Amino acid sequence: MTVVLQRCYVASPAGFSESTRGWYRDVLLPALATVVDPVDPWSLTDPAEIAAAHAAGRHREIALEIGRRNADAIRSCTMLVAHLDGQEADSGTVVEVGYAAGLGLRCHGIRSDLRQAGEAGVELNLQVVALIELSGGTIERSVDAMVRRIASDDAG
Repeated sequence: MTVVLQRCYVASPAGFSESTRGWYRDVLLPALATVVDPVDPWSLTDPAEIAAAHAAGRHREIALEIGRRNADAIRSCTMLVAHLDGQEADSGTVVEVGYAAGLGLRCHGIRSDLRQAGEAGVELNLQVVALIELSGGTIERSVDAMVRRIASDDAG
């Protein structure tokens, strides 16, 4: 019997930085792949395509195309997992959470950052936390905890 895993968009700013790219590629994506079919937005556009667009002065066009591809990818999924570390969660990641929640996808967040970044009683901006919880998701403190949560949600 073949198990079909849910398609899960992985919202994360980790691809922007050399210091986090390896964690995203070598830790987060493989861990999630044990319980979902991860959709990696960083793989939807080739860096050479971006470089060619920039060389041609098409900065706006490629930026909007990347955004369109990411929106299409979110719509193709049934779930979203967002990497929410940082003093403030990345604005693009937060928009992806809001878009996915608005579409009715279950949204989860991983926040291992120890800093408080929201109002009293919530670890992030209250609207981000509310949308995640209203979608049926949770915010977990580690990748391992997120994998266990998704596995238990899908088993039950």
